[in-house]
Amino acid sequence: MRRLLDSFQTNTSASYRLLGLHDTTMGAETFDADADRTKWLLRGPGLVYLQTPPEVITVAIRLESWTTAPPPPSGPWAGQEEGEVELLEGELQLQTIDCGMEEIPLVLPSPGTYRMRWQWVFNPDIGRTFTSPLKDRFGAVLDNPGGHEADLKGQDQFCLVQIWRTVAA
Repeated sequence: MRRLLDSFQTNTSASYRLLGLHDTTMGAETFDADADRTKWLLRGPGLVYLQTPPEVITVAIRLESWTTAPPPPSGPWAGQEEGEVELLEGELQLQTIDCGMEEIPLVLPSPGTYRMRWQWVFNPDIGRTFTSPLKDRFGAVLDNPGGHEADLKGQDQFCLVQIWRTVAA
């Protein structure tokens, strides 16, 4: 039976078109040099970065820890991508270039391999279009279905990150 274990919400900056989640054992490491920049998520050992549109400055992010794969979230989303990451400590920190590292008090069951599902929307009320940061589509105008205004709370982008363990360390 799947169950929500914990959640944490914060606002941050998406400086230099990147927003990252790191295992606390990873210092200021970065994603793999050969990461596929045609994908939204850039992965490396113990970390995942989301590429954000250049127009995004502020991001509301909600992290959820689940016992098993959660149901897909309701409502329309501008984008979604999933990926796996090994968390040696099982503790996370949020990293942006402008704001540095912020420890995240999100309870994860234990160290191990986790699946992360990232979903996002952009704020339709700020009066600008959002363009793709992806290598093969850079500058293309992105679809933005609206919705999630309560979650946006005036920020440029809202991200929901659902995390569940797939393999224990």
